[in-house]
Parts: sequence; structure tokens; C-alpha cells
Amino acid sequence: MATMTRDKPLDLTGEMVGAESRSDVALKVIAYVALIAVALLMFVPFAYAVATSFKSKPEALQITFANMFWPRDPTTEAYRIAWDSNVGRWFFNSAFVAVVWIIGRVITCTMAGYAFARMRFPGRDLIFLLIVSTLMIPGIVTIIPKFILLQELNLLNTYGALTLPFLTDAFGIFLMKQFFESFPTEVEEAARVDGANRFRIFSQIVVPNAIPAVTALTIFTFQGSWNAFLEPVIFISGDRSDLFTLPVGLATFRQTYYTDQPTLMAMSVITTVPIAIFFLVFQRYFIQSQTSAAVKG
Repeated sequence: MATMTRDKPLDLTGEMVGAESRSDVALKVIAYVALIAVALLMFVPFAYAVATSFKSKPEALQITFANMFWPRDPTTEAYRIAWDSNVGRWFFNSAFVAVVWIIGRVITCTMAGYAFARMRFPGRDLIFLLIVSTLMIPGIVTIIPKFILLQELNLLNTYGALTLPFLTDAFGIFLMKQFFESFPTEVEEAARVDGANRFRIFSQIVVPNAIPAVTALTIFTFQGSWNAFLEPVIFISGDRSDLFTLPVGLATFRQTYYTDQPTLMAMSVITTVPIAIFFLVFQRYFIQSQTSAAVKG
């Protein structure tokens, strides 16, 4: 009896452990299946847009399950029409504006974030509070003041209107400040003991270690610039189509080809693909920066 009593709990324990491991595996399988299903559902509209962009106009109007994601007679006519409609110029404008935004925000937000995280000066907390509080102001509220300032500076209908008001960002400053606060101060103190000044510590030690956060800032900036629509529409008049960015060009393009679904989808693909590629290339750094900013060491 003693042996049976002693062996039974061991068997029960073994069964329980096995049951728990099997339940964990089952939960993981369910989670993976759910995530894959959600990812596929989110990818469906883009897949449909790509497929439609390679269809002829009559085929695009006859939607069936067979040709929804695979055209029967693929053609690049829609992309030819899109390219002939000055989309190359619009693409260049979007790329140029994005590069200027990225350079401006990386420089200003990185320096400001480091100053708020490490330097001590009168009114530092109040100034940072004022900067962060601007995040609560809807962007539409500042459109008119920006328009008036640009008009007084004679910058409307120029590249300056598309770039100068966006060279810094409150969220970028907050993001970089959070990262620099998690950066160990011992490294900077050791460099200071070796005779390095503030600028050298910042440029040669701090910034190289802040690449993940800078990359995340770059991704956010590129996405905001590439998708910006309201400001370019207001700051650039309709007769200056040579200054249109891709979202603005797509809106005007839609007015002309609103019944031509393949051409509209081709323009949508041209607008979407660059930012998707940009994110896929830098997603590793993006995830690293989010983790380091959320958990302070």
C-alpha cells in the first residue's frame, strides 16, 4: 500500500506536467494561427490592389473569386499611364521632402533629446513640458498659423513650404529623451575623465549607441512625410503640379481616372511600396528602439 500510495502522486504529477506542456503547445498553435489569419486579412486589400493594377479595365470591372487576386491576362498598361502622368516628378518630390524631413528631425530631435536628458539648465522641465504638450494639439489647428507664416516669408508654392515647418517634432524629442535617459551615465563619465568635452561625448559615444532610436525616429519621420496630405494641399496651389507629392498627385489623379480602377490601383501601389520596403528593411532597429525606450536600464 505504501508503494502504491507513493507511486500514484508521481504518476499524477507526470500526467499533469504532460498535460500542461500540451496545453501550452496548443495555445501557441492557436495564437500563431490567429496571428497569421489577422496578417492575411490585413494583407488582402494590398494584394487586391496589386492584382487589379495588372488587369485590363474590362477585367477589373468583372470581379470574380478566380481573378480577384490573379489577373487572367496581366498587363502593365496601368503603370504606363501612371508614369506618363508626371508620377516620376511626384515621386521625386516625395523622396526629396522625406530626406529633408529625416535629416532635420534626426539632428534637432537627437540634440534636443540629449539636452533634456543630460544637461541641467533653468526652466528645463517647463520647456520640455511645453514641447510635449503640443502633442495634444490637433494638427489641423496649426495649419492656418503655418500658412500665414509661410505667406509672410514668401515660401508658399516652394519646397520650403513642404520642409521648413517639419524639421523638428515633439514626439521625436520625447522619443530620443527617453532613450538617452536609459543610456548608462558611467560611459559618459569615463569619457569625461579621459578629457572628452560634451560635444565629443555626444557625437562619438552617445550617438553611435543611439542608432536603434535614431532608426525608429527615421521610420516615423519617413512615414509621416510620405503620407502627408493636408499640408501639401494647402501650402501648394493647384497650378503648381510640379511640386505635388505622391499623395496630392494621387488625389488629383483620381479626379481624372476615377473610373479607371487599374490605373488608380497602380498609383496606390507606387505610393505604398516604398514605405513598406523601408519598414521591412529597418524593422529590426525599430523593434530594438521601442524595447529600449520602454524599459529603462
